[in-house]
Amino acid sequence: MHIPFLSRRIATADPRRQDFFLGLRDGFPIALGYVPVSFAFGLLAVRGGLPPWIATLISLTNLTSAGQFAGTNLILAGASLLEITFTTFLINLRYLLMSLSLGQKLAPDLTLGQRCLMAFGITDETFAVASVERSEITFLYMLGLIVGPYLGWGTGTLLGGIVCTFLPASLQKALGITLYAMFIAIVVPPAKKSRTISIIIAVAVGVSSALTWLPGLRLLSEGWRITIATVVACLFGATFFPRKEVK
Repeated sequence: MHIPFLSRRIATADPRRQDFFLGLRDGFPIALGYVPVSFAFGLLAVRGGLPPWIATLISLTNLTSAGQFAGTNLILAGASLLEITFTTFLINLRYLLMSLSLGQKLAPDLTLGQRCLMAFGITDETFAVASVERSEITFLYMLGLIVGPYLGWGTGTLLGGIVCTFLPASLQKALGITLYAMFIAIVVPPAKKSRTISIIIAVAVGVSSALTWLPGLRLLSEGWRITIATVVACLFGATFFPRKEVK
């Protein structure tokens, strides 16, 4: 059975509009996947004391899962602006590399404003789709690819925040386990497939544990502990497991 929405080619007289609808089609599954994750973010942000509209504004201006969770946790913990900035910068640094990679495939007629908008919408998933599916990335294709995930991320956050306001306090506290469950679900599958990833995770956990419990080191704030553990684990992986050796 032919389903027009799922068809790779979309009939339209304007090839530019065709690019947009192809991007919209490719971004639809990503949008569906973003809703439950951003729903959890909305729950946790509101449970921590932020109003739903602030949580939604964070999602609409950031569009980054790990960076948002880390940054919001630091805000709720009363971390300094420098800690929040440096931590989220390190976590989101990968988007710079993704932008540089996609920059080699961009259509030559793009303006600076269009490039900035496309860079804002780059996530792990949109990068993967754009880099694999397109030989040349046009602005309208990338715009269509971004729209669905952006709306899904914002909508999920708003729904999570609104739902949290109607939950009893005891249930709101129990939702704290949601964040840990989500990260376990993200980390465990690749760790089971790769010994390298398992070792790097162990290093990150070990450094974080040492900074949390050892006398003297535990005086560091949460933001700096996250930053140091991230840098040490990345340097360890880059030194002992360069890309060509990863299996």
